[in-house]
Amino acid sequence: MTDTNLSLGWPAPAKLNLFLHINNQRDDGYHELQTLFQFVDYCDYLDFRVTQSSDLTLHSNMNNAVADCDNLILLAAKSLQKFCNCQKGAEIWLDKRLPMGGGIGGGSSDAATTLVALNALWDTQLSKDQLMVLGLELGADVPVFINGLSAFAEGVGEKLIPFAPKEHWYLILIPDVHVSTAAVFQNPQLTRDTPKLDIDSLMSAPWKNDCQDFVVKRYPQVANTLGWLIEYAPSRMTGTGACIFGQFELQHQALEVLAKLPKDMRGFVAKGTNISPLESHLTRL
Repeated sequence: MTDTNLSLGWPAPAKLNLFLHINNQRDDGYHELQTLFQFVDYCDYLDFRVTQSSDLTLHSNMNNAVADCDNLILLAAKSLQKFCNCQKGAEIWLDKRLPMGGGIGGGSSDAATTLVALNALWDTQLSKDQLMVLGLELGADVPVFINGLSAFAEGVGEKLIPFAPKEHWYLILIPDVHVSTAAVFQNPQLTRDTPKLDIDSLMSAPWKNDCQDFVVKRYPQVANTLGWLIEYAPSRMTGTGACIFGQFELQHQALEVLAKLPKDMRGFVAKGTNISPLESHLTRL
């Protein structure tokens, strides 16, 4: 018998910051930035079963790496319950494939998928804009995953302008180190004075990540990974690290370099996509 309360295979995709400029630090401690987000077709996956009690239960393959009180999936579900005064609950299963502390948005993407999925499954009928406001309270990257389109972002990352960069193939390498976003942004030596530019100027200038030099100096694993990959393709760090991505025109080119990967490195090949796999999943429902 089919379980009509069970909904399977909701993707939570990775993202890349194709560039990341930090313009200044605000009085509230947050950083003003300019960045270009693009999704890739490599994802965590979440399954949901709607329950008639308000309980929320999470099962995952993360071996309790994150306490329930800090888990963005549960926090997202609770925020939607509270905002909509929803009396329903959910049992949630997470198939975790994206690395933590990698700068590819794993936790933020999981939170966004949870909000989007439960909004549909609980029939709470919030608009995308309303979900993005809820998402921003969970993290600066959550709104872009809810929005579902590659975008140029300003502010703390919440001011989104749809933008469609070329959909390259990427080899994304995962250094064996966890880089704390908070630690990077709190360090006084981080570059914070890149001038703000208009979109046309940003697209024509060489792309860079203002966090990269700082992270490379402090994490030799990141430095070694970047040093290896840049021999094969234009490469840089995404977000606050640790992941490094190399850009390729064709899939087989990326796969050939992946095959040469030293035994102490790991990574995956993925296609850039300007429409999020989550957005595509939602439109098929």
